[in-house]
This record gives sequence, structure tokens and C-alpha cells, in this order.
Amino acid sequence: MPPRRAVTGRSQEPRQRFVEELRLLRAQKGDSLRQLGNVLGWDSSLFGKMESGQTLGSPEVAQALDQHYGTKDLLLTLWELAAGDPTQFKERYRRYMTLEAEALSLWHYGVSILPGLLQTEGYARAVLAAGGTKGEELTRQVEARMGRRMLLMDDDAPPFRTILSEAVLRTPLEDAEQWRKQLEHLAEAADRPNLTLQVLPYGPAPHGLVSTDVMFLRLPDGRTVAYTENAHRGELIEETSSVERLQRAYDAVRDLALSPAESRKFVMRMLEEVPCDPST
Repeated sequence: MPPRRAVTGRSQEPRQRFVEELRLLRAQKGDSLRQLGNVLGWDSSLFGKMESGQTLGSPEVAQALDQHYGTKDLLLTLWELAAGDPTQFKERYRRYMTLEAEALSLWHYGVSILPGLLQTEGYARAVLAAGGTKGEELTRQVEARMGRRMLLMDDDAPPFRTILSEAVLRTPLEDAEQWRKQLEHLAEAADRPNLTLQVLPYGPAPHGLVSTDVMFLRLPDGRTVAYTENAHRGELIEETSSVERLQRAYDAVRDLALSPAESRKFVMRMLEEVPCDPST
């Protein structure tokens, strides 16, 4: 079958299409970047970076632009497509990201960091920077990670269970305010009907996932796949017997974890221990 002919001549790549629409709408309106910033209340440099593809901005900015241009939800829709586009992730993660977006349910165990689906922007930036990502690539990867969070926020969001090692909650960010925001976000997420949060306290016993972060995805075709990760590499596991071995290890970890109610109390205790800003 021959490739579909582009009707509009505009890009079919989500991020580039978002950029093209921003430029076109501003040109049609006759606004300068400075005028746009003055009207909407954001620094004009933000709109310049959005139109050059350096950043996607936020959904709030996209909504404000829709209101300004009278385009209903056009830009917000394009923003969501760009933020969720798996091609913006590094090549080795792309297949996993595609499967994650299709999953009917997800369950996770974290050894040392929070799962991307529950990270705030400040936490994601700190973790990615610690791994060596910087500059424009850091901005792109943070935005991509924030786009992934939309998966859990829809009305029909899939069920998600996460078990966090106590070490995750006892490894704060250097910026206490950003760490506070992350813990607050985690506590709020634990109240969602589709999300179950459990904490695995120090010391119950050795277990089969003692050094392994793992995410399981149940797919529409009935299969379950697993994705394991450490600081240096990730691996998508689709072979049935290997996935089943990991699931048995996960079940053993769940048996050792605190209940969801006890786990939420644990998070709140961690939040109370965050140092207060002396200026407040």
C-alpha cells in the first residue's frame, strides 16, 4: 500500500506539529512574542522556546494559548500527543513506552527511586541530571516523563500498584522544598481509586527483587511483560517463564510490605520529617 499523502503538508511528528501550529497561529494573530507574554502573563522567552521546539511548556500554557487564539482544545490536544509521543524517549525505551501506554493494568517494585509515573518535575530533573543528562536533552526528557503521568490521571486510568522499598523514601533530594512537593504528590496519588501504594520496610528478610526495579504490564492481548532496570540499563522481558519467575518474586515482596493504609501513614511521617524553610 502506498504511503498516505499528506493533505496539509504539515508534519505528522507530534512535537514538530505542535511547534508548527504555535508559529502559524501567532503569525495569523499578528502577535509578537513580547505581546503574547504581556497578554498571557508568562515570560516571552517561554513562547520563543516553545516555537523553537526547546520545550513543550505546560498544559496550562497550552490551554491559555487555546483561549487566546480561540482554538478550543486544539493546542492542548497537540500538547498531549507531543508529551506522550514515545519517539522522544531514548531508543532503548521506546518499545516499553509504547506498551506502557497500552497496558490494562500495571504493577511495580522500586528499589531506590520512585517510578516515572509518580515523579514530580523537580524529582525527575534531579534523577535524570544525576544520571548525566543535561541541557536541552534534560528538558526534553523531563517533559517526556511528565507526559507519561497523564496515563494515571484519566477517568479510565488503568489500575496501578507500586511497592516502594523504604530506601526510596529515605533518599531525599538536596532541595528540601522539591522533596516536600514530591512526598505531597505521592500522598495525593495514594488517594486515587486506581492506585495502590505499599512500602516495604527495612529488614523483613532477603527477597528475590532486592536489587531489581521491575514494572509489569498486562496487555490487551492477555500477555504480561516485565521491564527490569538498574542505573545503567533496562531490559524488556517478554518470555513467559522469565516473567512468571519475576511475578513470583514480586508476590513474595508484596507479602512482606505494609498495608496500603499503613504505607500512606509512612509517607506522611516522611513528609513531617522534611526540614521547613526557615523563611516561612
